[in-house]
Amino acid sequence: MKKKIIIFFAISLFLFLVDQAIKYQIIAIANPQDLDGFTMILDMPVISIALVFNTGVAFSFLSELGEWLKYIQIVFIIIIFGILITQKQLFKEHYIPFAIMLGGGVSNVLDRFLHGGVVDYIYWHYGFDFPIFNFADVIIDCGIAIFIWQVIFSKKIKQK
Repeated sequence: MKKKIIIFFAISLFLFLVDQAIKYQIIAIANPQDLDGFTMILDMPVISIALVFNTGVAFSFLSELGEWLKYIQIVFIIIIFGILITQKQLFKEHYIPFAIMLGGGVSNVLDRFLHGGVVDYIYWHYGFDFPIFNFADVIIDCGIAIFIWQVIFSKKIKQK
């Protein structure tokens, strides 16, 4: 169990640091004059790099909560972490996807404190305009997908 805890924090910290390093570089390159605007950094045919500070969550949902959103997200992370601490079997079986989600989630929450919103920069616009997102969003989604996969796969094994 101790090894899994170390791996959990190592994965979370690594992904957190990678995401923050990318965001630092994006902001340094863009040198935004204001935090409310859209700054195109690299315009390409399918995926572009454009800096936006998102004050909401996915698709700017809940942006009307303003400053409260970062505190709500901290409470949510603490609750999830508390569940993992008390549900040892859940942690044992799913520590990797939860580590991935934690790294991305904490990074996005830190953005809210440092920049007033999440630093988003990946702009997919091939065929349709998809909301701008970041590496942390991708790893959070990957963590969720891995968790769902593990739950489905483990149920199929238990049924046999």
